[in-house]
Amino acid sequence: MLPSFAIGDKILKRLLEIDEATSARVAKWGCLHCTGPLHRADYPRKPRGGLLAVFGEGYSTRISLCCGWEGCRRRATPPSVRFLGRRVYLGVVVMVASIFANTTRAPGEVKRTTGIPRRTVNRWRKWWRSGFVKSRLFEEERGRFVPPLEIEALPTSLVERFFAVGRDAADMLDRSLRFLAPLTTQSVANGGRFVREL
Repeated sequence: MLPSFAIGDKILKRLLEIDEATSARVAKWGCLHCTGPLHRADYPRKPRGGLLAVFGEGYSTRISLCCGWEGCRRRATPPSVRFLGRRVYLGVVVMVASIFANTTRAPGEVKRTTGIPRRTVNRWRKWWRSGFVKSRLFEEERGRFVPPLEIEALPTSLVERFFAVGRDAADMLDRSLRFLAPLTTQSVANGGRFVREL
């Protein structure tokens, strides 16, 4: 399904542009607590890309916003297509490595191809089948997938739903990461709307 497992700089730049645009949309809404203005207040991250996204390790900040009114100063971290929650690895790496692990049975092949320990990828695969399917996002959106997503094949079955004739692997990943964006923050209510409307 994904012809090349290397994630190039072009894809990563596209994901950064989506995060920048999402941040601008969230900032326009203002603080959810006091309606004050939101200003950029990024915080450092040390993302890993393994062998899949070497360029991604250069994206060392997570876009975040902070209320500009004294007495409030609350953070609003917009949804992200680059980061999948607090995971150290980039979201696209978590997805692609999990898909690759779903397709291979050879011991050691996941580590050789992705540069990510098999234990880590197995933990992610377990999350897709348990944590993700128990998430509020999945519970709210699962009825939109007809026929239902195959749980044992996640994230492969999810990414395949975003496939259409003429679209490439980068577009499938882009759409899948936009779908998952609400999982990446708790400080912006209904955060998925800011990503999906782009």
